Amino acid sequence: MDVKILKAMLAHPKVKELVKKVNQTTKRTAQPGRWARLTPPARRTTAQFLFEADLHGLLKLDTLIPNAPPARWQRKAKETGPGPSPVGVSPVKPANRSHSSSKMPSKTPGKSGSKIQSTPTMAGGNRYIPNSTMQMEMANFLLTKENDPAEDSPTKKEQQKAWAVNLNGFDIEEAKILHLRGKPQNAPEGCQNNLKVLYSQKMAPGFSRKKSRYIPSKPEQVLDAPEIFNDYYLNLIDWSCQNFLAVALDDAVYLWNYGTREIIPLLQTEHPDIYISSVSWIKDGDYLAVGTSSVEVQLWDIEQQKRLRTMTGLCARVGTLSWNSCIVSSGARTGHIHHHDVRVAEHHVATLAGHTEEVCGLRWSLDGRYLASGGNDSLVNVWPCTRGGGGDSAPVQTFTQHQGAAWCPWQMNVLATGGGTRDRHIRIWNVCSGTRLSAVDTRSHVTSILWSTNYKELISAHGFAQNQLVIWKYPIMTKVAELQGHTNIILNLTMSPYGTTVASAAADETVQVWSCFEMDPIKKKEKEKANSAKSGILHHSIR
Repeated sequence: MDVKILKAMLAHPKVKELVKKVNQTTKRTAQPGRWARLTPPARRTTAQFLFEADLHGLLKLDTLIPNAPPARWQRKAKETGPGPSPVGVSPVKPANRSHSSSKMPSKTPGKSGSKIQSTPTMAGGNRYIPNSTMQMEMANFLLTKENDPAEDSPTKKEQQKAWAVNLNGFDIEEAKILHLRGKPQNAPEGCQNNLKVLYSQKMAPGFSRKKSRYIPSKPEQVLDAPEIFNDYYLNLIDWSCQNFLAVALDDAVYLWNYGTREIIPLLQTEHPDIYISSVSWIKDGDYLAVGTSSVEVQLWDIEQQKRLRTMTGLCARVGTLSWNSCIVSSGARTGHIHHHDVRVAEHHVATLAGHTEEVCGLRWSLDGRYLASGGNDSLVNVWPCTRGGGGDSAPVQTFTQHQGAAWCPWQMNVLATGGGTRDRHIRIWNVCSGTRLSAVDTRSHVTSILWSTNYKELISAHGFAQNQLVIWKYPIMTKVAELQGHTNIILNLTMSPYGTTVASAAADETVQVWSCFEMDPIKKKEKEKANSAKSGILHHSIR
């Protein structure tokens, strides 16, 4: 610190008064012949604190120092130009002022008047409105020019437009009220905006939130089925691709049109002691195969409601039927499976012997390569396709403790089987290797299984004790929904041609329709188009 400034500070009246108080306090606390004894610690600390506070207040220099030498900027102002210098003005920063300080100049003395800087009201200014780059004059002009009378001369307008483009760089008529100058700087080559990458990329498939579909817990419609046989070894309902549901009630077969809700009686047996034991539609839906307890397989034309032929030569009732192109396979109570070619007079083309008890389920795979058969002997056999021969074929796979079977529609070599009252499991198999893919304990007798064609799911029908339908998620085999509506054991299941609806026939003499696999409307229209485009392959060949 300068010696002159220090002397001026000591000559300050407040400093002199403070030094006087300190000397008086020292005299009262001192004794002759001894060193000056200090006051108790509490009083000494208070005195020191007051002294430091007063000294700190003086060192702020918030008042004028008498007889102090002029500051550097004052000396420079005297040297550079004439004029009265502001005496007693100190160039301290606004942040260091106290409320008792004198008024500050609006500009720094000695600076050129052409460069005037206004004191900002906030530190750093308003960073959201860059005043330096905003054209406030242009905004004022755009707001006030609406009151001016319009110029009729097109030449003058073109001149004004050209002047505006040359002066401002843009057309005033197309400008916004607040227009920022300049263009944004281009990013350097190779620079990647992390925020752009973060917000422009699609969500990962694992984290996408899928909307769960609504599955009604109640049936869409309930149909009365009086005198239906309480025997889950029989297959008494089937749904055609033309949206007709065939239902066998004792000695008669009825057709229910799902679209129009019309019921059509198709046939009735000639003798009351003969009952219908199975029904199955051909793939094109024009013909219906009917199995009876009188060891016959009848073929009916639906359009003309006329029986085309009767195939005999069996030795027991026909409890199940399944089509593979022009071949209809029938399962008999004796455990035999017969193949019938409906195009020729000698219809019987092959016989398969692999069950010791009644065959209660037959399912051809969608590609026609394998036939799955389930019997009352708790065996499921997988047979290769044979178009001729007399029973020399042997099953390629045999699964025990199961009776029902269903083929996966999108994996042709995957088969689902259901267990009886002892096993009560659903198991998924690979028929090529014979390995089990998954299994689940249903805790109930499995009477029927169907795969969904719209979702990777399957639905199973059960008996005691809840008589429910359960939808399972494949391949994890977790419950998706449980549908309860029947009061007795469910006998059979069949699915609509579009794969959206399931019909269940039960021993409570009802057929209930469930809309449990509804699909997206766009996909539904595409599927309907594909099904309507298919032509009838066997329309003229069977006759």
